[in-house]
Amino acid sequence: MNRPRARNALGNVLVSELLEALAQLRDDRQVRVLILRSGVKGVFCAGADLKEREQMSEAEVGVFVQRLRGLMNEIAPSTGLGPQNKKEEQNGHSQAAFPAPTIAAMDGFALGGGLELALACDLRVAASSAVMGLIETTRGLLPGAGGTQRLPRCLGVALAKELIFTGRRLSGVQAQALGLVNHAVAQNEEGNAAYHRARELAQDILPQAPIAVQLSKVAIDRGMEVDIASGMAIEGICYAQNIPTRDRLEGMAAFREKRPPRFVGE
Repeated sequence: MNRPRARNALGNVLVSELLEALAQLRDDRQVRVLILRSGVKGVFCAGADLKEREQMSEAEVGVFVQRLRGLMNEIAPSTGLGPQNKKEEQNGHSQAAFPAPTIAAMDGFALGGGLELALACDLRVAASSAVMGLIETTRGLLPGAGGTQRLPRCLGVALAKELIFTGRRLSGVQAQALGLVNHAVAQNEEGNAAYHRARELAQDILPQAPIAVQLSKVAIDRGMEVDIASGMAIEGICYAQNIPTRDRLEGMAAFREKRPPRFVGE
């Protein structure tokens, strides 16, 4: 994201550009990990563009927030089949999560919709000095792009309620202590320490079998939405899909021959 004057605020143009980029990358089989980062020093994403929203009618606000929710759902959609999901399908939004693992690299402020964007990612890395929070209640709003649903699934209901009700801001260090981010790292002079740590994390994922990684993601994401018995059934379905792959046979052969596996994603 590179909208310096607006601190990467999510307006109609940036949302459209992100949707287009995700659509292109989704179909690229060479994409093994997706890192979402900022090209603006000191900020990941300042949230929704409230200056732009101030010029909208009430009807236009509703349409824009729906598009914003659709953006988050292109990364990590809800798995239900409620009215909102059906409406987003009709509007051309995919109901499958982005297939490869996604990492948010937060090197600065991630507020409101900016944190919701990070919450939609599988993993989050933050600079220790980064500031993040769902601050919508301090603006007379409430989180509308998944924050009320993804934050409690990440941190638990009581803590999520406290953070949303108070609009509290957290540092990267505090966020890691709560489990909101996977890693917090000291910021460097270039202001991109979280991005470099995210790349290291991606490098740890890259050698692994891509189909197995993707199916693991599906099993976890869908399993978390149901009871454990149904989750075990989902895991079984995913496991069965992996059995015919060349990579599974390669993994066993590499173990037998005591050499590193050479996975090809087939």
